[in-house]
Amino acid sequence: MSVDPLVTDPPGGLVPPASTPSLAIGGVPLLGVLHVPAGPGPHPVVVLAHGFPGNERNFDLAQALRRAGYAALVFHYRGSWGVGGSYSWANVLEDTAAAVAAVREPGTAAAHRLDPGRMALAGHSLGGFAALMTAAADPSIAAVASIAAFDFGVAAAACRTSAGARAAYVEAFDGELLPLRGTSGEALVAEMEAAGERWSLAGLARHLADRPVLLIGTGRDDVTPAPAHYEPVLAAYRAQPVERLEHHLFPTDHALSDHRVALTRAVLAFLGRHVPVG
Repeated sequence: MSVDPLVTDPPGGLVPPASTPSLAIGGVPLLGVLHVPAGPGPHPVVVLAHGFPGNERNFDLAQALRRAGYAALVFHYRGSWGVGGSYSWANVLEDTAAAVAAVREPGTAAAHRLDPGRMALAGHSLGGFAALMTAAADPSIAAVASIAAFDFGVAAAACRTSAGARAAYVEAFDGELLPLRGTSGEALVAEMEAAGERWSLAGLARHLADRPVLLIGTGRDDVTPAPAHYEPVLAAYRAQPVERLEHHLFPTDHALSDHRVALTRAVLAFLGRHVPVG
């Protein structure tokens, strides 16, 4: 009888037992929490990148991944939630790559029974952007899942063509600065504008064409509305084509507040097909 990792703890008696060590990542250092499954492993690894500013950190997904046999790393970017340094979009990208490098480091992998050769990235909102960008730049990442991703290329174009849209982004970013330091709404919008098309998610299609990619859109979302942030990316990846593309559009809000079970099942099914345990 198979065990459902969404609602059932793994059988007892596995050695070594499950653990939840903290990790110091990179030179800043970043704060990470690693969810290690029970058993000798080595375990496949999923790095989870959270959004802006990180109110929803997807720990429910991390726990379900661990019950399914995946080690799951949740981490904070520099300049956020008490981590040193200054917050910026570029630093988010560097920090996501640093988190991937940290769980690949031979000493860390050995200490926590990890298999760096079976590495997946998953991210929500800003984290979905970071996951796709990082995977596009690192062909050794086995699979990537993007959840309600924020497409910076789309947002930058809106700011260039509409002063009202630009002002709205500045105001929205300013409203989320409490857990962040070293930045402002104006600085974040200016950085986004400067990057422009370089941060377009649709433009990553050719770099991801040979990898499994999961795109999840959110149909009641006023942060990353599907017509602007999901549908064009899906169309571009289909056209490439990204051969192992999977996609879902859930009728939910940006945090997937009433679709957490559906989200978790979709991610587990995707990983089970492309980065299986065992």
